[in-house]
Amino acid sequence: MTDTDQTPDDLSPGWDVITHALERLYPEQEPRHFGTLIRYRLGGPDPLDGLSAWKRLDPVPHWHIVTYGLSELYEKENDDPDISGFGFELTFRPTCDPAEEEPPMWALNFLQNLARYVFQTGNVFRDGDWMPINGPLSHDVDTALRSIAIAADPELPALRTPFGEVAFLQVVGLTEDEERAAKRWKTARLLDTFRPALPLLVSDLRRESLLADPEMRRLIDEGAARDGSSTGYLFTDLLTWTRRKRLMREPTYDVVMGSQQVEEFTALLPLRLPFGRPLRLAGDGGPEQTRILFEPGEHDAVAETDGELVVRLTPATVRALAETLRPRAGRHVVAGLPITWAIEQTVIAG
Repeated sequence: MTDTDQTPDDLSPGWDVITHALERLYPEQEPRHFGTLIRYRLGGPDPLDGLSAWKRLDPVPHWHIVTYGLSELYEKENDDPDISGFGFELTFRPTCDPAEEEPPMWALNFLQNLARYVFQTGNVFRDGDWMPINGPLSHDVDTALRSIAIAADPELPALRTPFGEVAFLQVVGLTEDEERAAKRWKTARLLDTFRPALPLLVSDLRRESLLADPEMRRLIDEGAARDGSSTGYLFTDLLTWTRRKRLMREPTYDVVMGSQQVEEFTALLPLRLPFGRPLRLAGDGGPEQTRILFEPGEHDAVAETDGELVVRLTPATVRALAETLRPRAGRHVVAGLPITWAIEQTVIAG
């Protein structure tokens, strides 16, 4: 990335609409702009055509960084007339020292990496998403922020450009236990609870988990118990199921699950099925069956559908299963359910 004073192309109507919106928000400040020498589509290393950063001193000192390149900047390319590109640009608000004159390079690189993930996978971000990033937000600082949430930028509403609509989605740093709280509740509700402590949802690398505050934890626990969880999928490295061969009798099943996933599974199950919401466990593929769908039911039942194990549970069995499984190696059964759960010890790779 290079420090530049202007957009990389004079014919950039999509770019201009974004820039004009930021000029209205910061009418008396020239942004620090960082562009790319070679565009991504021409073989360059950076997927974003540019990033701009404005320094803010209120409500806390921070940089407001906005991406250019996840939406269509120069011409219409996708087939949807209502959506520009992927339909969004990312924003990020890392805290700063009031005397700083340049935004942190780690933050710019971090946004480039998130954009690279979108371009390479086709997976888009949406308001209310959360995602672990398998490491700290920055390797320059000893930080507890190792996950992110996605929220609508509180000061940048969606825009209409000549190529369709563009939303501004803000990346918010989370600690690992805050990420778990987002899974167990709803990300948007969690962030709303955080806002008094995180004005404009700034990301402070030096902060500790907000769940260390007993009152904050109480509000989150009460919210999850009231609303249930919005997390419908749970992915795990170790998950398989097999049907035992038994003649003239109802089939029984063996499920193997890694111990690292048990705690999340047993926390989410009572926050999904009793609220009328299914929960799907998905392994990382391979020749064996690696998907299990849990659904609420009036009676307990287990069946196979299109290579997926479908487990219907009553509220009482949901509670029994959540109380029976433990995150340590062992075998477990729940009365009336034709499944043996084999928990194998797993560790998080460093």
